[in-house]
Amino acid sequence: MSEPKSDQGKPSSLDDLDRRLTAARSRDPQSQPRQKGGRADLSGLGLGMRLATELVAGAAVGTGLGWGVDHFFGTSPWAILSFSVMGWVAGIMNAYRAVRGMDDTVGFGAALNRSQTSDKDDGKGSDGV
Repeated sequence: MSEPKSDQGKPSSLDDLDRRLTAARSRDPQSQPRQKGGRADLSGLGLGMRLATELVAGAAVGTGLGWGVDHFFGTSPWAILSFSVMGWVAGIMNAYRAVRGMDDTVGFGAALNRSQTSDKDDGKGSDGV
């Protein structure tokens, strides 16, 4: 009941299956990950989950910080209210950036992208000539 082995040690029917799968994957453009900004694009469900996480995380962090400030300074409920609002605003801004594909608009990612694009646009060598 053993299948004939190919030269690589796999049964020949597996070689045939591997060939057919490779051919089918090369014909189907959706099976290939599309690159955008160095990462594969998110599926609809993945993007939805990320947006929900951004909103909830922003609200939770803001509320937690507000509770801590209220507890430390005895300013209840003013800090928790203001920090909750700031947390929601931060979550909405992060979700907006995720949808627009602007994840690296600030910080190290933006600086790295600017330096890489300026190096490409210069057309000069490292000696400036």
